[in-house]
Amino acid sequence: MLTVGDQFPSFSLEAVAAGQAGLDQGAEGKFQTISNKDDSGKWKLFFFWPMDFTFICPTEIVAFSDMAKEFASRDVAVYGLSIDSAFVHLNWRLHNAQLKNLNIPMLADNKRELSSALGVLHYEAGVNLRATFVVDPKGIIRHVSANDLSVGRNPDEFLRIVDALQDGGLCPCSWHKGEATL
Repeated sequence: MLTVGDQFPSFSLEAVAAGQAGLDQGAEGKFQTISNKDDSGKWKLFFFWPMDFTFICPTEIVAFSDMAKEFASRDVAVYGLSIDSAFVHLNWRLHNAQLKNLNIPMLADNKRELSSALGVLHYEAGVNLRATFVVDPKGIIRHVSANDLSVGRNPDEFLRIVDALQDGGLCPCSWHKGEATL
């Protein structure tokens, strides 16, 4: 698995766009291509989930989506992705009311290129671990974590990590933005 200090790999993936616009109409506006060149100069957070139409995944996706404005206020673009195709992502969004109006794009890594390059594929299950990467504006990985398939993440902790990384000080355990550093 790539780790802190490594360059985040180049990629170009099809995605289901953020928002609800056009979900109940034709394909126009539903899909977009997202690459490592998008949101240049911003921090980026990538969170991987195993696959669509599962039980824990929508709780995480909705939680990250609900916090998209908090991340954006810190100049962080949030991307969610799994090994499913953009068509599967779209179908899931159309049939799950919680996912209909997401504030983040759902990237499709169905060829497993980015997942493989990052080393986040679960060897036995053949799907992504619940991995999360925080990448700085220069494309350098500044935080990486991976959970077992059965354990969801808390987006609040990743917001705290972004705050600490952007602060630049020595941030103690449970530190929050605005508190003194060491």
